[in-house]
Amino acid sequence: MKSIRFPDDLLDLQAAWLRTYADLARLSTQASTAALRRRLINLSCCIAAHPFWAVPGRSPAAQVELRRRARARAWVTAA
Repeated sequence: MKSIRFPDDLLDLQAAWLRTYADLARLSTQASTAALRRRLINLSCCIAAHPFWAVPGRSPAAQVELRRRARARAWVTAA
């Protein structure tokens, strides 16, 4: 697969989605999860509606690569 150049704002959205998902997973079953679930839905909509995906030829593999790069970027900024 050729290298894809993702916009920074799209990578930031995906990184925020990953952080929110991790926060949701850490909560106990008695905790209120509504706010985090709403945030996940909002971030998912923003990612899916991003203009980057309007270019013809964007594949599901690009979505996987986006998640991989956002995860790697989070590791770099955490270090």
